Amino acid sequence: MSPDVDCPDTDCVVIGAGFGGIYAIHRLREAGFTVRAFEAGSDVGGVWFWNRYPGARCDVPSLSYQYSFSAELDRDWNWSERFAPQPEIQRYARFVAERLDVLPAITFDTRVTAAAWDEELTGWRVVTDTGTTVTCRYLVSAVGALSAAQTPPFPGLADFAGQALHTSQWPEDGVDLAGRRVAVIGTGSSGIQAVPEIARTAASVTVFQRTANFSLPAQNRPLTDDELRAAEAGYADRRAATFTTRAGHVIPTTGKRILEVSPEERRAELERAWERGGNEFLATFVDTGKDLEANRLLADFVRDKIRSIVSDPVTAEKLTPRDHPIGSKRICVDTAYYEAFNAPHVDVVDLRDEPIETFTATGLRTAAAEYAFDTVVFATGFDALTGALTRIDIRGTGGRSLADEWAPGAQTYLGLAVPGFPNLFTLTGPGSPSVLVTVVIAIEQHVDFVTDHLLHLREHGLTRSEAEPEARDRWTEQVQATTQLTLHRHAPSSWYLGTNVPGKPRLFLPYAGGLDAYRRICDEVAADGYRGFAMTGARAEVAS
Repeated sequence: MSPDVDCPDTDCVVIGAGFGGIYAIHRLREAGFTVRAFEAGSDVGGVWFWNRYPGARCDVPSLSYQYSFSAELDRDWNWSERFAPQPEIQRYARFVAERLDVLPAITFDTRVTAAAWDEELTGWRVVTDTGTTVTCRYLVSAVGALSAAQTPPFPGLADFAGQALHTSQWPEDGVDLAGRRVAVIGTGSSGIQAVPEIARTAASVTVFQRTANFSLPAQNRPLTDDELRAAEAGYADRRAATFTTRAGHVIPTTGKRILEVSPEERRAELERAWERGGNEFLATFVDTGKDLEANRLLADFVRDKIRSIVSDPVTAEKLTPRDHPIGSKRICVDTAYYEAFNAPHVDVVDLRDEPIETFTATGLRTAAAEYAFDTVVFATGFDALTGALTRIDIRGTGGRSLADEWAPGAQTYLGLAVPGFPNLFTLTGPGSPSVLVTVVIAIEQHVDFVTDHLLHLREHGLTRSEAEPEARDRWTEQVQATTQLTLHRHAPSSWYLGTNVPGKPRLFLPYAGGLDAYRRICDEVAADGYRGFAMTGARAEVAS
């Protein structure tokens, strides 16, 4: 038997060096495992390395969008703004990676293209685009839930002779759009953030909108010294509260029900929340995320705001969402997005009224008109939660493909494991709460659970762990049942459902029960000897 069959090159291979990859390398090494990581980019940061589009910034308050496990890291890093911009978040990722000394474990500018389970090895053979093959006992995917860029297959796109950009693949050196005619396709978070910044210098901006989305003002500002000192002093309390909240951080609320207060009090509370800014606005009243009538009152307040900001009634009507409850799709946070449409050189085209027929050499043609532009910016989002994994040729037992396994709809156990794919762990995968909560905190919980599971295997002389089909089925039922308790079920289309990707099965992918509930479930699974995982030792046991 060859040496590489007896002994893998490393205990763990981690795919990706964003927030998940950084913490996974650190935690696994701390637990005594050897680790190698591969990152397609040239630096750490993941989504915050690639998404360099104008206006890119976090929609979670900076003081909550950071690791919670280290008081020292917390003390030695200070955010400059309430909502940090992309370059600062990427610098934070680098700061943490350097402080934890994880950089030597990472091979940059290298994309994992394939991984195959080897039964004789009881491990994985991982192949990269540089031709490197590495064997490992455990494969940990930290590819990120929002990292596989999605561009719809528009007819004629290859004929367009101008500049084409995607917000999640923005050139590292930036792009000068001064004086150019720019089309922005998509009005999700990236499009809503980018439009006002692009409009500052572009000759014209035409926004092509398929779905009007709710957006809230960030009311961004520099953080004060007093706020930073208070954050440092309150570290222990924030750490204690981190995993006991539904969202992964404490969100202020009045504790009142919008249906039980007077119209005057309702207006006053919502005005105060609007002036504070940020997506915490959604939690002003406790019933607006559960009751449709309560939600309508909240949504009507925002609709009135849109009409008061956008001076042209026709444009305001196009920008006003009416097909889903507020918060049932990913809420957006902006800086002067609606105000941008008051400029004479910024316009919006409603693609429900005039769908795109084809791109041309000079622009595109809709069912109603032709539009000429020099640059098109695709703010069309991601193949969320699954795309980054299915675009890797991952083969489990018997050579089965993960892409084929998930073709009818992605199903997992706890969002972390898939039957037929032993020793593969999918951080922030489908079925996890990651994209519905503060993802950095969700990542910590995921990595801690996986690391503790691997320690359990080691301590008991086990080498193989695989999610049981019955456990996957029960978890999938729980994910879907939990969704039915929320207003997410009333959104006819969203990337949570995969409706932005042609041919993707319509299935609500994240767990909507909250990080606190999810953590309790994971803790119970661990306490019960990792219930739902089939764990074995020697190859002879597996074969039997």
